[in-house]
Amino acid sequence: MSDLKPLFSPKSIAIIGASKNPKKIGYELVYNIITGGYEGRVYLVNPEGAEIMGLKSFTSVRLIPEDVDLAVVAVPAVYVPDILEECGEKGIKAAIVISSGFREVGNFELEERVVSVVKKYGIRMLGPNVFGLYYAPSRMNATFGLSRVYPGRIAFVTQSGALGIAMMGWANLYKIGVSAVVSMGNKADLDEADMLDYFASDEETKAVLIYIEGAKDGRRLMSSLRNITLKKPVVIIKSGRTEKGASAAASHTGSLAGTDRIYDVAFRQSGALRAMDLTQAFDWVKLMTMQPPPTNENCIIITNGGGVGVMTTDACEEAGVNIMPLPEDLQSEFKKLMPVFGNFRNPVDLTGQAYEESYYKSVELALRDSRIGSVIVLYCQTAITDPVAIAKAIADACEAQRCSKTVVTSFVGGAQCEEAMRKLDELSIPSYPIPERAVSSLAAYYRWQRYKLARAKV
Repeated sequence: MSDLKPLFSPKSIAIIGASKNPKKIGYELVYNIITGGYEGRVYLVNPEGAEIMGLKSFTSVRLIPEDVDLAVVAVPAVYVPDILEECGEKGIKAAIVISSGFREVGNFELEERVVSVVKKYGIRMLGPNVFGLYYAPSRMNATFGLSRVYPGRIAFVTQSGALGIAMMGWANLYKIGVSAVVSMGNKADLDEADMLDYFASDEETKAVLIYIEGAKDGRRLMSSLRNITLKKPVVIIKSGRTEKGASAAASHTGSLAGTDRIYDVAFRQSGALRAMDLTQAFDWVKLMTMQPPPTNENCIIITNGGGVGVMTTDACEEAGVNIMPLPEDLQSEFKKLMPVFGNFRNPVDLTGQAYEESYYKSVELALRDSRIGSVIVLYCQTAITDPVAIAKAIADACEAQRCSKTVVTSFVGGAQCEEAMRKLDELSIPSYPIPERAVSSLAAYYRWQRYKLARAKV
């Protein structure tokens, strides 16, 4: 982890290729680093020595009078080896090479020259062909993506630059906070295994989400996955599942996608959770960064609608989430909280007449009982209840019990349900618009927990 500190938490940054033209990447990099709140020293390198955003620039990195930890390089590809040579002579220890035009377009020789330079000087390099790196703890937005990012506990590592920038926007929209966003590009030096090794020890990161097209060193990737998955969950989206998809991956970043079935087995053996799409991946890490893992295998469903309760039970059965038969003493307690036509077994159906008090007492009862390891709370919008008030009752019950169990919720309805779910998300009680997404997330959490416990016994 320590050798990547200049990359993630530099005390000073040189932006090489800084530009005063707002349409240039070199301008966006300067703007994002300055407005993002980075508190270290910023040096601009521009061949004309122009003043940019009130900062003077140097015509060469060699002319910067102080030490520099990190170089962010955004110059035409042909100049990159010489620029890195200057960085090496300057004693710079890390570089983010934004520039494109290397292996991804068949220019292998130029990329090999870049690699030989960084190896010569011991520079750890991200890229080339990346959109940059964001790291919340150091308030460093060294990207040409969004200038504002919602901070949180998810580290997002992506081989696709455009996808990474889009995901920054999506995370902002839904207030899914990230601790880091790392663009991998061609992985000429640093790769996903290096990032996993760093995030394994990063206290600000609770879960890692990776988009990958192909691995540079499969054995090393598995080793790093086995190490980190004992500490925190890793969710992977592996594209190139089909023959045509694999061909597209090869033309995108020059990546060898490999046989998909081999990746599937490797991920399972190393404890990584494979998601099939972006929505699923973010659903899973959202739960894993908001809630503690389940305390045992037993799950209870609390609902105000019988139909949605049955659908959720089916989804749990199919996904491997155990809906526990409730002991008689617990049935008796739930029976007191509902009309005579309610269902006090599992799922617990409070009926459409369930107000805030019924939800509060039911959730509190479930959280208080040590035989229950996780709780799914469902709400279907009715004319006589207020979704926001129901959400508050659920949150109050969790707070009253100082919740150490996994709680997921799903509100099915209109705009008021959207508002209620936003409030729950803000309180770290993950909410989903359909129950199947809540179940999918909980099932993934259980799979990681089972893997971790099985490894601990070996």
